[in-house]
Amino acid sequence: MLSDARINEFAERGYIVVPQVVPGDILDEATERIDKVTAADPPAGDKRGAHFHFLETKDEPALIAPLTGSPAFGLAEDLAGRGTLKVPWQVQIALNIPPYSHRPGGPHIDTANAEPTGGPIRGTFTLLAGILMTDQLTENSGNLWVWPGTHRTHAEYFREHGTQMFCAYPPIDLPVPEQITGHAGDLLLAHYLLGHNIGGNYGSEQTRRALYFRISNLDHESHRDEFLQDTWLDYEPIRSRPATSR
Repeated sequence: MLSDARINEFAERGYIVVPQVVPGDILDEATERIDKVTAADPPAGDKRGAHFHFLETKDEPALIAPLTGSPAFGLAEDLAGRGTLKVPWQVQIALNIPPYSHRPGGPHIDTANAEPTGGPIRGTFTLLAGILMTDQLTENSGNLWVWPGTHRTHAEYFREHGTQMFCAYPPIDLPVPEQITGHAGDLLLAHYLLGHNIGGNYGSEQTRRALYFRISNLDHESHRDEFLQDTWLDYEPIRSRPATSR
């Protein structure tokens, strides 16, 4: 169970990293499955940087287990409420292959449209759960970059300008970014509206591996527009705290 301090940290910063959530035996089985997936469909020999595999969780018991066979899913529910989240239908295997000399210029929100389309809001979700599958103890070793607090700033932008401006790169003022570090088995929980991006891998000789799950509230599809403007619409335990802002 997450402490009040960790929930407050998530509310303030838009993400937390919880250490050593996934047991070693589950990690080992997931690692073996990642090995098989990447061997069957390997990146090109000259590939550097990001390389992804997207698989349906119903066919991947070894890859969904780090989320549902460990405390990870319950910790996500500590933020969103017991019984409010759907088990995700898809898992992403995310590799970052060195040497990759890259520094992101800014963050994005997960959506297919780089620019506003004015059309219906699609593809949003409640929170991102990431399982570190390799140690990422130093910066620039394939780490995910995050921009703390932008979950609130993005919501403010959509309240002011309307959800017709929804896109991957809303023009907001940005704080100093941070790189996610940790050990294999650590859990990242991040708000959907938190700006993030892929970092470089030039401080390590190891391919960075992570699993990502995009998790939605049971009712999320019915209120996508409202969610973009109300940070805690899908997070009743946080929403009910008097000091929590939108």
